[in-house]
Amino acid sequence: MYGYYRVAAAVNKTTVANPKKNAEEVLTLIKESHAKEVSVVVFPELTLTSYTASDLLLNQTLLASQNEALEYILKNIETINTIAVIGIAVLEADRLYNCAVVIQNGKMLGIVPKSYLPNKKEFYEKRQFTSGRDIVRTTIDLLDTEVPFGVDLLFTDKSNMTFGVEICEDLWAVTPPSNHMANNGANLLFNLSASNELIGKHEYREELVRTQSARCMAAYVYSSAGVGESTTDTVFGGHSIISEYGSTLVQNERFSLKSNLITADIDLERLRWLRLNEGSYGDGRRKKIRTVKVGTLPGITKLQRDINPMPFVPSRYTDKKYRCDEIIHIQAHGLIKRMSHAHIKKAVIGISGGLDSTLALLSTHKAFEIMNWDSKDILAVTMPGFGTTSRTKSNAIQLCETLDVTLKTVDITELSLNEFEAIEHDKEEHSVTYENVQARARTSILMNLANKEGGLVIGTGDLSEIALGWSTYNGDHMSMYALNSGIPKTLIKYVIEYFKSNKAISHIIDDILDTPISPELLPHSDDEITQETEEIVGPYELHDFFLYHFIKYGAEPKKILYLAIIAFDTKYDEETIKSWLKLFLKRFFTQQFKRSCMPDGPKVGTISLSPRADWKMPSDADFEIWLKEL
Repeated sequence: MYGYYRVAAAVNKTTVANPKKNAEEVLTLIKESHAKEVSVVVFPELTLTSYTASDLLLNQTLLASQNEALEYILKNIETINTIAVIGIAVLEADRLYNCAVVIQNGKMLGIVPKSYLPNKKEFYEKRQFTSGRDIVRTTIDLLDTEVPFGVDLLFTDKSNMTFGVEICEDLWAVTPPSNHMANNGANLLFNLSASNELIGKHEYREELVRTQSARCMAAYVYSSAGVGESTTDTVFGGHSIISEYGSTLVQNERFSLKSNLITADIDLERLRWLRLNEGSYGDGRRKKIRTVKVGTLPGITKLQRDINPMPFVPSRYTDKKYRCDEIIHIQAHGLIKRMSHAHIKKAVIGISGGLDSTLALLSTHKAFEIMNWDSKDILAVTMPGFGTTSRTKSNAIQLCETLDVTLKTVDITELSLNEFEAIEHDKEEHSVTYENVQARARTSILMNLANKEGGLVIGTGDLSEIALGWSTYNGDHMSMYALNSGIPKTLIKYVIEYFKSNKAISHIIDDILDTPISPELLPHSDDEITQETEEIVGPYELHDFFLYHFIKYGAEPKKILYLAIIAFDTKYDEETIKSWLKLFLKRFFTQQFKRSCMPDGPKVGTISLSPRADWKMPSDADFEIWLKEL
């Protein structure tokens, strides 16, 4: 379903050196996984014998019992299409290998040996096992069946999923086998482990799994041996973790005395396309591998994953100060470099009392603070016109006065009327011409004033407006440095809230945040905003959601719609979301010509629409196939 697969990490209750009892626990967990529509479930290292069986693994009786237990599991999962990855010891060519066997529908699909064997402190695997890191293009006979055997195996459903398997210490190695698996297309990685508990080790373990999922641009599912493995000087906690591209989706509660299972829905389609859109994945060296095609997998009837309706906004409140500091410093230092390099002392900003110009002013003010420049060299210009309300004008003036910047008011009414007369436009005809004349008048004033004062015009337009083309070409579309161009509207609200910590301006910011978003270009009769942007182009929270998924990994419109319906379940119905998504697609394609010549501006997040680096798109591309899909 849209590239989502449900995966699981299982920790079975272990009885040391009793494969039959362990097989019963494993079978119960496989059946539970299947009932939960899990595609693949992974178990701890040496699942059937137990990891701490130690030298008993060199005993014929234990190995024979293990193989009987494996055969018992296979016979009882013939109708189960959930894939299970189980740890076993394999005797081959008079060597013993610590392995993972991949099974589905009663069949063994492949066996992967462990590459790196720990032989230090409490671990001494080289007493029993041989490394399998050089085994490729090999098969072995197990349970009278010829099975692919080697570290060159990947398993695929020929759709979105390709997975690889490594075992415990492999992940701790300088170059984990999962690196090579990922280079060869594995977007899902499994690890069978027996990692004992030490103070703080679980934190390091989770960090290792999480960062490996980021490095490999993959999902990583990890299962470690449980409490039943504990013996002599070692205690095992049964830690299981599921991470996706640098984020831990779920991990279990350690030290459970019972078998337990965690699941997560991972977006493998997104991961595949992220590799095309980001990073240097394509430069990774490929090796000769063997792919094993898996059978039909369970489908997900209902997605069990939260979809963030605000993908640009940090989800944890505790991240707010850190994130906002970072955003403001990126903006401020980008501006500092531009002004210093050009030997410009003054900044010129059009102030409307709206969100965008407020953030541009606050970030510019921060740059001047950092450099100990005189705030009076920030020239803030209010330019009231036909649609300006006293509320927005008052907020703009109060903010400028409190920040101690130079405030200048230039009324554009007369200038606009003269322009109407020059082009023979009826001033009572409130068309796009009526609006754009005012927008270009304001930009002309700012540019000319900057020339007069030796200043730099600071652009205030944000990433959301740039995506929609919600600007007047060569009007507010243009500036000398587009300070907000890397920040979407939903994030701008978030950052402005951060400035409320300054008590002197907190009440002004509150009112700015409560003011409807408007270009204020149409006349009003009662000093109330009559032109609300979101009533015309749609809610910015929806457009930012569309933008993120469309740009981040090239999601299809039908998937964006599906995710938006989940994310905004109680706020917008399907038809509303669909109608605004259509508008987004039309505007995004038809307005590219504005982005093709947009001014410089600091990149803040991973998504930018700058034509010089991040987004290269023909100005005249057709949108028909994208709309048709909806």
